[in-house]
Amino acid sequence: MFKFIKQYAEKIDHASIYPMISLLIFSLFFVVLLVLVKKMDKERINILSNIPLDEEAATTTSTI
Repeated sequence: MFKFIKQYAEKIDHASIYPMISLLIFSLFFVVLLVLVKKMDKERINILSNIPLDEEAATTTSTI
């Protein structure tokens, strides 16, 4: 399978740029995500962190 892909990859001009582009997109995504999390309001973080606990309490009280 790899030989099949390698044959076509060798024929493409400038094929080495594609892994660099994908690495750049991957890194950029996580940098943007990190910036958004760092800028998030502390109150919103507390609300989001309590969601699983609130849902669990709601489901246990509704089943009783």
